[in-house]
Parts: sequence; C-alpha cells; structure tokens
Amino acid sequence: MQEKMKKYLNQAEAAYNKWTATKWYRRLNITTGVFWNLAVLLAIILVTGGVFAASVGAGYFASLVDEEKLRSPDEMRTEIYSYEETSEMFFDNEVYIGKVSTDLERKETSLDKVSKVAVDAVLATEDEYFNDHDGIVPKAIMRGLFQDVSNSDSQTGGSTLTQQLIKNQILTNEVSYERKAKEILLALRLEKFMTKDEIMEAYLNIIPYGRNSSGANIAGIETAANGLFNVSASELNLPQAAFIAGIPKAPFRYTPYSSGGGLKEAEGLQPGIDRMKTVLYRMKETNYITEAEYNEAVAYDIVKDFRLDEQRSYEKYPFITVELEKRAARIIMDVLAEQNGIDPKELEENNKLYEEYAILADRAVRSNGYRIHSSLNKEMYDAQEKAKNAYQSYGTTLTVPVTNEDGEEEMKPLPVQVGSMTIENKTGRILSFVGGRDHEIEKLNHATQAFRSLGSTVKPLLVYGPALEYGNIGAGSPVVDVKFSVMDGGKMYEPANFVPTSEQGIMPARDALAQSQNLPALRLYAQIKEKLPATYLAKSGFSTVEDPEKYGYPSAALGGGIEGSVEELTSGYATLANGGKRIEPHMIDRIEDADGNIVFERKVEPSEIYSPQSAYILTDMLRDVFNNDRGTANRANGLLKFNSDFAGKTGTTQDTRDVWLVGYNPNITMTVWLGYDKEKYSLDNFKNSNLMPSVRVNQLWASMANSSYDVNPELIGTKETFKAPKGVVTRSFCGISGLAPGGACSAAGLVESDLFNANVMVPSKPDDSLTSGTYTTINGSRVAALPSTPSEFVSGGGTGVSKDFVERMLAPYGGDGSKLFPGNSRFSSVVSATSITPNGVAPSGVSASIDGRTITWSDSSSNDVVGYRIYRSGGSSIASISEARGNSYQLPSPGSYIVVAVDITGKQSGPSNAVSIAEPKPKPEKPEEPTPPSSGTTPPPEEEPDKPAEPDEPEPEEPEEPETDEPEEPEEPEEPEDPEADAA
Repeated sequence: MQEKMKKYLNQAEAAYNKWTATKWYRRLNITTGVFWNLAVLLAIILVTGGVFAASVGAGYFASLVDEEKLRSPDEMRTEIYSYEETSEMFFDNEVYIGKVSTDLERKETSLDKVSKVAVDAVLATEDEYFNDHDGIVPKAIMRGLFQDVSNSDSQTGGSTLTQQLIKNQILTNEVSYERKAKEILLALRLEKFMTKDEIMEAYLNIIPYGRNSSGANIAGIETAANGLFNVSASELNLPQAAFIAGIPKAPFRYTPYSSGGGLKEAEGLQPGIDRMKTVLYRMKETNYITEAEYNEAVAYDIVKDFRLDEQRSYEKYPFITVELEKRAARIIMDVLAEQNGIDPKELEENNKLYEEYAILADRAVRSNGYRIHSSLNKEMYDAQEKAKNAYQSYGTTLTVPVTNEDGEEEMKPLPVQVGSMTIENKTGRILSFVGGRDHEIEKLNHATQAFRSLGSTVKPLLVYGPALEYGNIGAGSPVVDVKFSVMDGGKMYEPANFVPTSEQGIMPARDALAQSQNLPALRLYAQIKEKLPATYLAKSGFSTVEDPEKYGYPSAALGGGIEGSVEELTSGYATLANGGKRIEPHMIDRIEDADGNIVFERKVEPSEIYSPQSAYILTDMLRDVFNNDRGTANRANGLLKFNSDFAGKTGTTQDTRDVWLVGYNPNITMTVWLGYDKEKYSLDNFKNSNLMPSVRVNQLWASMANSSYDVNPELIGTKETFKAPKGVVTRSFCGISGLAPGGACSAAGLVESDLFNANVMVPSKPDDSLTSGTYTTINGSRVAALPSTPSEFVSGGGTGVSKDFVERMLAPYGGDGSKLFPGNSRFSSVVSATSITPNGVAPSGVSASIDGRTITWSDSSSNDVVGYRIYRSGGSSIASISEARGNSYQLPSPGSYIVVAVDITGKQSGPSNAVSIAEPKPKPEKPEEPTPPSSGTTPPPEEEPDKPAEPDEPEPEEPEEPETDEPEEPEEPEEPEDPEADAA
C-alpha cells in the first residue's frame, strides 16, 4: 500500500514539474507574484492605516474628555436627580391653590405611577433598543456622525434615553464633538450603577413638554398629563400618551397651547396631531400595539381632551401667590441656615449672610418641589374678595402723573385702596386677607406690606392699655377733655378733638375711648410717658417701633409718627382678645419637601403683653365703641346680620389720609383700612360726592364680616363672650376725681362704679375735692369768687371743687379749669372756677351810647371785670349786668344815665359818658268857651286867668333787680352721626 502511494506521489510531482516548465506558466507565475506582493503591501497599508486612524480617533476622543472629571456614582446620581420641581401651595384643609411662580413648572412622579402605554410610546419613539444597549448604540452614533460629516439633510439622531438624560442633567445642550464625547462616556458609566427603571423614571421627570393651557412652560410627564389633559400620568390613554411622547422632539411646535395660554387654532394643532400619529405608527411597527389599537387611536379625537380651564395661581390668586412665596422663602432661609450649622439669628445680624441665604431660599422655593400649606381659608378669602369687589362707595378715583420705566410721564389711575386681615385669636393663624382693589393696578399688598399711620387705633395699645397696667386708671376713671397748648419740638402744639369745638370736660375714660376724643388721650399719655408705654407696641410686634424712648412727644398718643401694617394692627388687637397673650401671626402652617417630609411646622408660642385683668378691662371699654350710641363703630355694629361680643377701635389720621376699623370677638380679629397709596391725598377731598370716610370704613367692615359669617357662622358669629378673669373687680368712686367716695361726693350724687384691676389699683384714698361752689365769670370763664366780689355778680353756692383739684386734673398741661364741668356734662351740677390774682387798681372805663331806650357800652380793657352797673345821673343804681350777659340794657324811663365797670374785688371804674332819654312834652289844654251874659244881668267881675299847671314830676321807677343767675353757656355742637374723634 505504501509503495502504491509513493508511486502516485512521484507521478504527480513529475506532472507538476512538466506543467511548470512550460513558458506560459512561467509568465503567469511572475504576474501572480506581483499581485500577491501588491495585495500584501495593500493589506499592510490598510491595517497600519486602520490602526493609525483608530489610534488617532482614540487619542482625539481621549483629548475631548481629558478635562472631564471622574464622577463618583453618588455624584452622578445627585446631578441626575437635581432637576427642578415646582413647589405647590395649598389653602387650609389641603385645598389646592396652585404652583409658585417659576419659569418652568414640573411635578415629580415615580415610574410605577406612569401608565404602561406612555412608557411604551416613549420607547418606540425615542429609544427602541433601550432595554438591550449599555448606554449607547454604536451604529446609531456612526450614522449620526456620517450624517453630520456629510451635512446630510436627514438627521435621525443617535442619542439613547441615557444620553439624553446625561445631556439634560449633567452636561449642556452645546452642539460640539467634545460634549458628544463626554455624553457617550458618561452614558456608559451611568448604565453601570443605575437600573433601566431608574433611568427611565429620571428621563420622564426631566424632559420638557412645551406649555400648558395657562401658557406656562412645563417639564415632566406628570405635569404634562395634568397640564394637557387634566389627568395624572397613570391615567393617560393611548392617544394621550402618544401625543405627549411626541412633544419632546419639538416642544413648542407640537404643544397645543400658545405662549399666552389658550388653545391654538386648528392649523397650529395639526403638527402635534400628525406627530401623535407618527408615534402610534412606530408603536405598531415595534409591536407595542396591535393594528386594531393603532386604527382606533389614529381615529381618536384628541382635541376634545385638551384642557382649557387651567390658570396659574398668580393669575387667579396673585396676592396669595406672592405673599406665600415671600413668607416661604423667609422660612426656608432659616431651614437652610440650620442645615449648614448657622444660627438663624445670625441672618438678621449679618446683611451679607442674609442676602446670600435669601437668594438660596428663593431658588429653593421655586425649584425644590415644596408643598406649602397655608392657614388661609379658601371660602372666606373668596367671600371677602367678593364683598370687596361689590362695595361701590370707596370714593373718588384720582388720575395722577407718574414716571414710567422709560422715564416718560404718564397718567395713572389712583383709586382708594383697601387692606384687610382676619386672624384667629387663639392660634395666630391668618384666615383671610384683602391685599388691594386690583393687583394689576397696584401690586402692593396693603394688608401685609403697606405701613401707614395708625391714627387713633393706637390709643388703646399705647395709652389706655398701659395706663390700666400701670394703675393710673380704671375703666370709668375720670379723664379731662379740655384744650391746652404746649411746646412740642420747638413749635406750639394746640391739639383739638375731631370736632374742633368739642370740650366735654371731665368724662369717664371709657366714654373718652368710645368716642375717640383726642384731648383725654393726650393728657393721659403725658401722665405715663416716662414709663415708656411704647414698649408695649414694640413687644406687640410693631416693627417700626424699635426704640420706645423715641415716643415721648405728645402727638404719639394719637398715632403721630407711629406706623404699622394691617397685619401688625390686627395682631395687636388679637392680643387683647387673647387675654393679653400675643401669638405671632402666621400664614404658613407647615412646609413639606417633595418626599413629604416636614421641613417646617409652626408652633404656637404665646408671650404675655398685658395682664389678663388689664386686657379684659380694656376689651370691656372697647365694647362701647361698637355698642354705645356715640361709639365710633356703632354704625358697623348696626349693619351686622348677626350678634356677637365685638370690641374694637376706629382711627382717622391727620387730614383724613387713612381710616381704620378693627373689631374682635373671642374667636377672630378683623381689620379694614382705606386710603390712597399716595398719602398726600385725603379721603375727605370730595365731601359733596362721597360718603364720610368713617362711614365708608364702617360699611365695608360690616360687609366683610357678614360675608365671612355666611361662610363660617360658628367662628365669626360665636355666641361665646369675653369673661372677666379673677382680679377684675367693680368698685365705687367719686366720678369727678376717681377717689374713694366721701360724704360730700355721695350727697352731690357724684358716685360712680366701674371695673378695676385689683392687682394694681382700686380707689382707696378718700375724695377731698369738693368745696363751696360760688363763682363769677370773666371773659366767659368761671372764676372763683372772692369775699369782696359783689354778690350780684356771684353764682353757684352749691357743689364746687378746690383749687388743688383743678390743678391736679389739668396736670401736666393746664388749661381752663372753668371748662371741667360744661353745661352738657354729666357732672354739670358741679361748679369749677379758676382763680386770679387781683391787680389792685380800678378797672378802666367804658363808653356808652343809646338807641331809643336801649343803652349799650363797650368792653372794659381790664381783664378782671365781672360786670357793669348802670346809674341814673344823680347817683341812683338802675341795674347790675354780668359781663357774660352782654353789653346792653333796656332803660326804664327818661333821664340821664352812665355805665361803670366792676372788677372781681368790687372796685368800680370811672363813669362813662352820659346818655339821656328826653322827657316827653306835655300836650296844651283847650280853653273853655265863655257863656254869654243874660239880658239885664250884671256880668260877673272879671277873674285872672289860671296859669298852666306845672307838669307832675314823674315818680322814679324802682330799678330792676340785677339778674344774678349764671348765664347759659352755648351748647356743644352736636357730634356728627359717626363722631370719629381723631386727629393725628
């Protein structure tokens, strides 16, 4: 066998040698060798070039990512999940308000809360091989690179969902090879430690989806589902899911809404609908849906599902949105500071630190997805807004020049503005507020940001409340309503009441407060100002009152130089309603982060400002503001549709630039303010066309209270009443002095009784103020009569008061003591007179004139004249006339008369010029006719005719008894129907 094989091999070799020996073979062999060598050379060149190109490419790729730092998995996760989520706001009881103002709205969701068809639509459209690749698809990258190099019109893209996530969250949208290289590198790395579900969830939360129906830019599939179709992402049907999945390719082309909000026209909607159909087709081609599902979805009328009713919270509730954003940012400032180990108190002490954290907090509030839960009651807020808009008597809207942003002057409407706030007393929760008439006209929140002069609303908080605490007064203690003048800041200060002619003399403190008389408040403040009563304002939260020592000037008692916001004033009175304990007012109950963790929760921490006794007594006094016929809030009380135990105060500032009304019951405190934004304009400028400002504020307060009552009658119209705490007692006292009543006070019927804080004051010192009540009048004022004062010029003789009493009551400002007990006073039976020191010389004389039988004379120039006497020439006295009665007298009979002035000591002036009434001329008698003699008779002898008789001397009439009764003083002008006695 071997031999046979060997034979075959030898024969084959011989045949080969014979074949290769031919000429044609030798030529072929040379040609083949050349091609072979060329092929080997080409192969060497190609391999070398490929290796070189790969090396160059790798080197170029390495250079592109050379500066890209190596991120740890935790760092990459943090950046991936750092997408902004829009914070949301809520009314009380979890009632949704809306999102905070932001350039991009987004609400985070989890993958298990996204419908499966929505995920399938995204995969079919954006990344068919998502579940198979490791972050990139090489052929897609090469295709994209070729299209880019060749400048192809068709750009299919080559980014996976992972790459898009990297581009949006870690890198930028910059178009460059460097960014693309980094994107590829980071996508490969991200897939090493994040699952496909985590990547998909992050993608669905970050991708932009155009606009919603309000025109806001939106991102994230949950925001898109709600903004476009008013459903959650878990409720999306197939056509809705396909429409949303198609948007990211060209968000503002495919979104169904315009930039200003509202649905596009049919032509504008068509690109988005066509894109939806493309997505559905790809879902069918990739077997995510069947042919039947595809046909049904393509025929679906998607337009009917588009949401049309969405409003941004800023558009519907602009004042609320801005206020909650501001307050939330301030709270988050402290939260962030504490997280960084900084004491929040340092923020107030370090301006630079404050500014830094203010920026950080504002950014966090807008992008960290907080849930801001407010104390505001939606129904009450809406009801008060409706009442505010319905009120028609605000007053004249002015048109004023303003300078716009371009520096040009233009005319702008200036309406009467309103600010209001309602606070729950026991918790400090702000239940509702009114920020202004129209946010478009004036964006200033007049309830929280506008600081205005407080006017007479400051009186209880700065004057009467502290005076009760110090033990200077009880509820009915006498105060003095008599004019005075005093130097204040180098100028003479001459205050008056709201009705300038009003001086009620001594009156109970509760009446002075109810009627808001200025003069008693000023006098009482002067008695306590050394104790720094402004401390009570500072502790009550009035932010402008920083140094209580600065408020020692008189007009501070009327609110002069003291400003506050509606919120601060409401809180101040809520302190009284809360038994003297202040609770910081707040509008935010709690804040949760995007995961539901509570990052802030309000805690109620009361602080005592007034004792419970003083708070109750002051409240009882302020009840009269609503219930007393002359109370300045009596009109508002009469307009209420319900009954509740209200107390409160009104206020009017100088020139009626502001009017206030604050009222509280045991549950709530509500304040209303009216005024122009520019304080130089008065609410009282158009008296003929507008209601009195005090009437307007009464009406509007009542309207808002009624509308709030309709929403929550148990809260607003509570039947609960203020209860007197232990230590509040009722005690009797002498009404004119405030001292313990003595026998003389009781005999004169002057005993009063009212509430006192037994811990600091009850009447104990016996009253010693009453004396004889004789007086005379000089220049219309009562003056204590002297022993030598002629009796015909002396009045009284009943109950009077001592000089010490007068000086004590008028201290420290002094004044006319004769006005302590005017004729319309409840103490008019008491006589008060000032004292003068006689000058020791006779008074100056007067000049007289006569008209018929009426004699008149001029005033004596002396200042101690108590009256005038009229004498008949020759010495007999005709009449004595008090100087208060006037300078004329009806003379009784003809004759010559003079007038003399009489001073308080009884001295007379020299006589005036004489004036006369002429004697009447007698009528002549008619002579008798003589009787003719009879015939033959001797006529009688002639007699001497009678001489005409002398006229009888008229008997002098008895002069009239001089009137010694006190002349009636002019009546006080009637208070206006709504007597707001304020003047700052």
